[in-house]
Amino acid sequence: QVQLVESGGGLVQPGGSLRLSCAASGTIWSVNAMGWYRQAPGKQRELVAVITGERITHYADSVKGRFTISRDNAKTTLYLQMNSLKPEDTAVYYCNAEDGRDYWGQGTQVTVSS
Repeated sequence: QVQLVESGGGLVQPGGSLRLSCAASGTIWSVNAMGWYRQAPGKQRELVAVITGERITHYADSVKGRFTISRDNAKTTLYLQMNSLKPEDTAVYYCNAEDGRDYWGQGTQVTVSS
């Protein structure tokens, strides 16, 4: 089992930045890919960014060039650096880890508004 706890969300003005963190614990040695997803009100959860065990990254088109996913070597912490934030980035952001099964954090709210 893998436990995930997100932090770092909040209210930010358009054009601002936030860094989300996801602390992982449990059987983290079994984890392959880790990623960030988000869900806006009335919409389905969508992939934001993912990083594989080989540190290959993939981003949704809507965040390319603005967001950066990274992970420490021990796989204990996943990050999402978000720059040039837009109102449409407003959502609950979820951390995900995969070892053949999917694990999810409880989510952290990001609100981009003036």
